[in-house]
Amino acid sequence: MSTSTDRERRMRALVDLLADPVRRYLHRRTDAATADDVLGDVLLVCWRRLDEVPPAEADALPWAIVVARQCLANAQRAERRRTRLVGRIIAIDPPPIDAPDAAADDDDPHGDDHVRLRAALARLRRDDAEILRLWAWDELTSPQIAVVLGISANAASIRLHRAKARLKAELSDESHAALKAAASSGHVREEEGSIDVRR
Repeated sequence: MSTSTDRERRMRALVDLLADPVRRYLHRRTDAATADDVLGDVLLVCWRRLDEVPPAEADALPWAIVVARQCLANAQRAERRRTRLVGRIIAIDPPPIDAPDAAADDDDPHGDDHVRLRAALARLRRDDAEILRLWAWDELTSPQIAVVLGISANAASIRLHRAKARLKAELSDESHAALKAAASSGHVREEEGSIDVRR
């Protein structure tokens, strides 16, 4: 049995190892406030189940992401319940009509490529998009993805390969359609594109 100072030392090491990657994972899936709340829940679970956290650093991150997925799902369920309750309250007692808020700034600071990638990911099946995010954004390996998704490493590798191919096809289809639309509107000369859209 470990002493409390050993537990504290191990927990500090885990926080150093896991906090930033788990925070990034959550920030890509929800708003900042919810992500921070869920991160706190994840670290609390790590503390309570410290003996269950895999000792190897490479195994601890996927374990923590599994916990983060579950905590985030719980937070999203709670938010849906709150939203339904607010809807019922508004139906019974509508608030007074106020002046509309200023429109939020929808500019994406990462440019057109980021917008195209997000749009292509949104068109993919949910499972394909999730496995690509785990691989590209969270930098997990196939065995780590397997732990997070609860599948075999071989299945994770195959699914990742197929998801990459589907994303590539989505981006290619989008580029082809954009090029064709631009050429037909006169914004792209024939020699600029990779295809002759007049055929």
